[in-house]
Amino acid sequence: MPGIVFDIKRFAVHDGPGIRTTVHMKGCPLRCTWCHNPEGIAPEPVEVLKEIRMGNRTFHQKETVGKHFTVGELYADLIKDRVFWDESGGGVTFSGGEPLMQHDFLLEILTLLKENGIHTALDTSCLTSLSLLKEIVPLTDVFLADLKTLNDEEHIRFTGVSNRSIIQNIEWILQHGYAARLRIPVVPGVNFNDNSLQEFLKFVSNKPFESIDLLPFHSIASAKYKRFGMENAMHDVPSLSREALSEWKAAFEKENFNVNIGG
Repeated sequence: MPGIVFDIKRFAVHDGPGIRTTVHMKGCPLRCTWCHNPEGIAPEPVEVLKEIRMGNRTFHQKETVGKHFTVGELYADLIKDRVFWDESGGGVTFSGGEPLMQHDFLLEILTLLKENGIHTALDTSCLTSLSLLKEIVPLTDVFLADLKTLNDEEHIRFTGVSNRSIIQNIEWILQHGYAARLRIPVVPGVNFNDNSLQEFLKFVSNKPFESIDLLPFHSIASAKYKRFGMENAMHDVPSLSREALSEWKAAFEKENFNVNIGG
């Protein structure tokens, strides 16, 4: 079964250790109101009109977002970057969308990468069945586990799904000795408040996360929503500065965590 990829980002430095190649896979079961990759939500390729301006003239060109790859085709494309991974201690990161939605394809490409000694990372909401998670973990060197809020009602309100299995899966990963970094998208009007901070601090207490990544909300995706004809619920919300998260950073560092702002 082929996979569907909507972007391959090369020379990524915030998606795991070293220089990485990040594969953005189509499809996501969450509907986060602040989503930065709305083009990755739909599971199938979509065709859009791309606006091109040349001087005073405007042209429109059809563009397909999402490309089918066989495992072999994707591996052949990725392996071109191996010299950069080897020199920097990097590798391949799968992101989305939610890569676990294409679990069969993901298992195959992860297996091939591990057979060839390539470091793998998975940027994921961890929304999946425990049985699938058990298949994935031996093939994944580090999980970049996204957690939006610990309040289940708020999680349902802002993402459309419960966080119960997400939290259980993150805890299972840690309890069984697998490496994980916790990634927290910090969003005004959602979780950027002291109550959420205290809940996160309580959650991470005595858990062996490799690091805490605080991801400040930014409005850079506004153009994407316009381009894809999608409603942007955060269109009037300004981006958060790195400085705005200094208190959060200090609070996690006080608990002896390595903390990054921006990934």
